[in-house]
Amino acid sequence: MKKKIPQRLCLGCQQLFDKRDLVRIVKNEKGTLSIDATGKKAGRGAYVCRNKECIEKAFKAHRLERSLKTNIDAALCEKLKESIF
Repeated sequence: MKKKIPQRLCLGCQQLFDKRDLVRIVKNEKGTLSIDATGKKAGRGAYVCRNKECIEKAFKAHRLERSLKTNIDAALCEKLKESIF
């Protein structure tokens, strides 16, 4: 019996992908945002494709802010893009 792979929605392109194919952005209990490479960090998470256009779409449409329930400035968005690529 095969193990079922969880599906997650990319906030940029709004398509379903396997969880392991997406980048997880996490807001911890202190409110700090970080990239979660393992997918197991504690905190509120949001998923985005490994694609700069998707990150920009998610940021411009305020989907990341809504999903993580926090304000995100442009500098932080740029930092996230740099750390992913």
